[in-house]
Amino acid sequence: MNFTADKKPISRILIIAAVLVILLILFGSMYIIHQNEYGIVWQFGAVNSVRSEPGLYFKMPFVQSVSTLPKTELLYDLPISDVITGDKHSMVLDSFALWRISDPRLFIESLSGSVANAESRINAIIYNALKTVISSQKQETIISGRDGRVVKLVMENIGNNFDRYGIEILAVETKTLDLPDDNKDAVYTRMISERNNIAASYTAEGNAEAKRIRNEADKKVMITLSEANARAAELRAEGDAEYMRILADVYDSEEEADFYTYMIALDALAKSMTGAEKTLILDADSPIAKLFY
Repeated sequence: MNFTADKKPISRILIIAAVLVILLILFGSMYIIHQNEYGIVWQFGAVNSVRSEPGLYFKMPFVQSVSTLPKTELLYDLPISDVITGDKHSMVLDSFALWRISDPRLFIESLSGSVANAESRINAIIYNALKTVISSQKQETIISGRDGRVVKLVMENIGNNFDRYGIEILAVETKTLDLPDDNKDAVYTRMISERNNIAASYTAEGNAEAKRIRNEADKKVMITLSEANARAAELRAEGDAEYMRILADVYDSEEEADFYTYMIALDALAKSMTGAEKTLILDADSPIAKLFY
């Protein structure tokens, strides 16, 4: 019997089997981490390492295993609920939160690595923060001031409550923060009435202020006119006094007085002889008549 020939097929089978085992071990020791996930390497039920960068990695086959957690931003939509404002009015709240896993190891330790557990904590903490903030605000302030102030206060109220879970809250937004349908019209009507009353009050105050300003302006005008008239009378008096002084200087001697009278009469004659009519009828005592004799 030829035992050498019988051993060749067995050797080939063993070689093939050995190659397959090696390939199986090789492929079992490799794993790939993508851009949008964390890779968690487990060994004997505990976290051995965390891979946060994408790429090809190796692990110990049959001893270590790999799981993943999302690395991207996650959206949690809070259930619609009723909240009470600071002035005891009911409002309907519909909100959502954007969050991400910031510390995978802590996330696993505190929440068992469960997204569902994380969403449960997010729901409780954010809802309590929203309720606390809204209960400190009046309904009118919330309705008329939808400028992000509420969500900013909510983020401040949350603070670092999620740090112990390895979670980061990126944003909290309200989709709806409005009145219940059954009393919405009544509240809006009341708010419009209050705004109209405020407007009427501002208008009345403006009219009163305008009247006060006009009265002060009229008073200043009267004072200015009175001072101007007094100054004008003073100037006229000074002019009259200067005129009388000049006359006194002119009539200081008889010759100057006669010459002044002569010049005045001559000027009056010149003004009277204008036009086509050259005839004058004068009284004998007229200064102009005295010019001719």
